[in-house]
Amino acid sequence: MSSLLAVLDAIENEPAAVGLRARSYELLGDLTGRTVIDMGCGSGRAVAELAERGAHAVGVDVDPEMIAVARERWPAGEFRVGDATELPLPTGSATYYRADKVLHVLDDPERAVAEARRVLTPGGRAVLLGQDWDLIAIDSDQPETTRRLVHAKADSLPSPRIARRYRSLLLDAGFTDPTIEVHTTVFTDDTALAVVRRITDDEQWLAEQAERARTNRILVAVPMFLVAAQA
Repeated sequence: MSSLLAVLDAIENEPAAVGLRARSYELLGDLTGRTVIDMGCGSGRAVAELAERGAHAVGVDVDPEMIAVARERWPAGEFRVGDATELPLPTGSATYYRADKVLHVLDDPERAVAEARRVLTPGGRAVLLGQDWDLIAIDSDQPETTRRLVHAKADSLPSPRIARRYRSLLLDAGFTDPTIEVHTTVFTDDTALAVVRRITDDEQWLAEQAERARTNRILVAVPMFLVAAQA
């Protein structure tokens, strides 16, 4: 858990990630006094940031260990253990819903988006944010191996290409007026090496990436899909 948190913290602290979270909050709308569900809240950073902007933020995560970390880090926040497809909240109890890098780990993302629609008040908004695992670009002298490893990682996930379907998912669940943005996060430092190590344990390929990191030649680019729609 500690090593995973270290990687997640490093990624979340990248300027591009900070800016992308801020943009997701903007797309929700006026946060003052509004209830926001942050699904897949992890260690709770977004819940704290939403609260700083005046929202009543409720972090939900299926992992009790993550919820424990979130409660320790942000004791003033509200955090609940819960599944994205069966939220521990009444119908129509929230104005906004946000899911950041969540749907790709779900077997049934359609049900999760339908559940988001259930908990929102009429006129509320949902924002989905995440990467398409097949579209990650990594500079390498072994392009065929790189392509194989990226696709193998994607195929190991329940819904690796769901981000490109966010707009359709929201429309199918009854949301309207979707907007879509794609932002590319680029890593060229030690965080890039941490990212590629989460993709594979292929020692030969990772050795090349480690050498690239040592000589300031590593590059990982991750397109992030950001889609908002109205309930």
